[in-house]
Amino acid sequence: MRSEIDRFLRYLAAERNASELTIKSYREDLEALLRFLQGDAPQPPDPGKIGLLDLRTYVSAMHEAGYAKTSVSRRLASMRSFFRFGMREGWVERNPAKPLRNPRPDRKLPHVLSDDEVATLLGAPSADEPAGLRDRAILETMYSGGLRVSETVGLGDADIDLERGLMRVRGKGKRERLAMLGSHAAESVERWRRVRVLHPSEDRPDRRPLFTNRFGKRLTTRSVGRMLEKYLAETGLDRRTSPHTLRHSFATHLLDRGADIRSVQELLGHKSLVTTQIYTHVSTAGLREAYEKAHPRSALG
Repeated sequence: MRSEIDRFLRYLAAERNASELTIKSYREDLEALLRFLQGDAPQPPDPGKIGLLDLRTYVSAMHEAGYAKTSVSRRLASMRSFFRFGMREGWVERNPAKPLRNPRPDRKLPHVLSDDEVATLLGAPSADEPAGLRDRAILETMYSGGLRVSETVGLGDADIDLERGLMRVRGKGKRERLAMLGSHAAESVERWRRVRVLHPSEDRPDRRPLFTNRFGKRLTTRSVGRMLEKYLAETGLDRRTSPHTLRHSFATHLLDRGADIRSVQELLGHKSLVTTQIYTHVSTAGLREAYEKAHPRSALG
């Protein structure tokens, strides 16, 4: 098998123009496989006799040894490429690594603001100038309805029902849903619209954008991102906070207060409940932290 590995590495350098670092990674991955398969045997294994069971045993050994999922996935990719080359060269009949699936990556819990942090952020824009009124209305609307930033800038006057506290939102795949507009958000939107100036090209009942820039044109998602960065700097809040953090916080705070997950799914516009379930993990993590801080017998041992 060692000679086949050398041929494969030469192929990467000569025909694929792979970098030295890439070739080094392939060499390390394949030599690790070789060491495992050879074990205490005097001769390295014949690549043509390596089967799926051998590779599954190797993958299981990596998991038991505590290898990171990213490392396992990289080694699987190296094996697939190596045996694919072997099929081309004729020293294996089939690729035994092809049926192997990469381990699912761990889902990182989304960054969420606390109630007090949300209040600090929403209170940061000045109420004494049009830009501040607009910014507060944007932040209130995003948090009130759990909106994506693209959904927020896509809102028009025709999508807002202040009396009923509802918004018609166009989400991913142009799917429409109803979102909630709480009393604080509705008040902020109403105050902003009193001072808003529209560009003549936008001043039509069927296309008036709710949120505009200083030229009266529809606001962009990047502008909302820059606006948020400004208030994060002013308030000292976590710089990891993004416009999407308000959506994460919306969902987590609802679940913390007893909302059922199906309702949260509908409000977020998720097609699958699996997507929404990440917020149950965030909520549980918060409960665990609160429990360990407050319960007199929470420490084990």
